[in-house]
Amino acid sequence: MLSHFQWKELRNNLVRREWAFSFFFEGTYLTGVYHKDGSIDWGNVEISDQKKKTLEPQIHDLMLFHVYEQH
Repeated sequence: MLSHFQWKELRNNLVRREWAFSFFFEGTYLTGVYHKDGSIDWGNVEISDQKKKTLEPQIHDLMLFHVYEQH
């Protein structure tokens, strides 16, 4: 389960829209960049494919809630 999820807008223009995010998962602090098309750039963090399959849908849902539903 994700905890302490935070996000901030990095870029918002006609060509690109990006947000930085961070959270804790299983006691590890993780960060990344979420792109307008729903892709995630994990940067220099090494994450197993299994963890990506678990985390990416959760991050996508959180970003949809916080950014696109304008709460």
